[in-house]
Amino acid sequence: MYNQVQAQSQSKRQNADNLSCSVAHPVDLNSVRQLHQNILNFEKAQRMAEFFSLLGDASRLRILSALAMQELCVCDLAAAVKMSESAVSHQLRMLRAMRLVGYRKQGRNVFYHLKDNHVLNLYREVAEHLDETED
Repeated sequence: MYNQVQAQSQSKRQNADNLSCSVAHPVDLNSVRQLHQNILNFEKAQRMAEFFSLLGDASRLRILSALAMQELCVCDLAAAVKMSESAVSHQLRMLRAMRLVGYRKQGRNVFYHLKDNHVLNLYREVAEHLDETED
């Protein structure tokens, strides 16, 4: 399926060279070619879509919001977001797989934290954007 989608995308790109928006405004092929060189490649776009899809879950975002404030163990995190420890552990596994969350062990306890400042900054930027009022 991936190869079929990629082939269709490539076919559309080849056809785009021969099209114009309208008679009054032809496609600027130099501009389009320059954009094409710098536009996000399909593989990276797919990985980014998976990343954002992972963030499309309210429970995971609530977990990230708690971890944006401080490092927590599963039991404290579960209590903070009002979920079962099992459910939190499941969500943490997914967040760890996408490298959003890291952990450290201290004896028998495991403490979770946001993996790096990129994740924290992304969380803060989106939260700030949503708090903005429209002018």
